[in-house]
Amino acid sequence: MSAHREQRVGCPVPHGHQGRPGNDLVGVGSHYRTLVEVPGAYYNTKHQVSELESLLRELPDVSGPLRPARRGRLPGSARQFDSQQVQELISGYVAGATVYQLSELFGVDRRTVSALLHRHGVPMRRRGLSPDQVDDAIRLYKSCWSLARIGEHLNVDPTTVLTRLRERGIPTRDTHRRPRS
Repeated sequence: MSAHREQRVGCPVPHGHQGRPGNDLVGVGSHYRTLVEVPGAYYNTKHQVSELESLLRELPDVSGPLRPARRGRLPGSARQFDSQQVQELISGYVAGATVYQLSELFGVDRRTVSALLHRHGVPMRRRGLSPDQVDDAIRLYKSCWSLARIGEHLNVDPTTVLTRLRERGIPTRDTHRRPRS
């Protein structure tokens, strides 16, 4: 098998040169192209073969396990809290810590913390905005404050601010301060 590339040279073949020995002509009508052999990167493969062989030697042995043993939990697997940890979590919440703070402290999702508190009958604090805070948020939003800034100011998530603004019928803006359609 010949290891070469063909390059098409786009010159019309002069009249009378068609069919000469050594010219491989390809074309339709009066436009012919000559195929020319151009040695390239694949002309001498000895170096590439030796490089591939050295890379093959670096591959891990397939007779053993394909992956190292996994440490820790699998993604999506539930963390099991012992009774002491549950009591610490409940005590922290009753003492005033937020679900978000507890989730970060215990290394779990906030929904896991909420579920544990619900399961153990702990009354949840509603962390929404009071009507006065919603009025304040509307005033700040009309003063061109961003939802993120208002949320930080009122210590709530920006989505909470957006929801309350929409409930009150306040037209919202996009991130470039243009009215949303």
